[in-house]
Amino acid sequence: MLKFVILGVATLAFVGTAAAADLPRPQPQPVAAPVGKYPMGKYPVGKSPVGKYPVAAPVVTKG
Repeated sequence: MLKFVILGVATLAFVGTAAAADLPRPQPQPVAAPVGKYPMGKYPVGKSPVGKYPVAAPVVTKG
């Protein structure tokens, strides 16, 4: 009989743990971006398509 009691308590403990893991938790609010400020690190340097525009005139050698 004691084995059934221990088995029942262990089963209820596992079910309770699984139910508690499914409860919703509050998430932190996202930080609002400052108005009128350009985002740091978002300057479009080096973002142009590679190979679309020539960087310099091609070097032509006549030999």
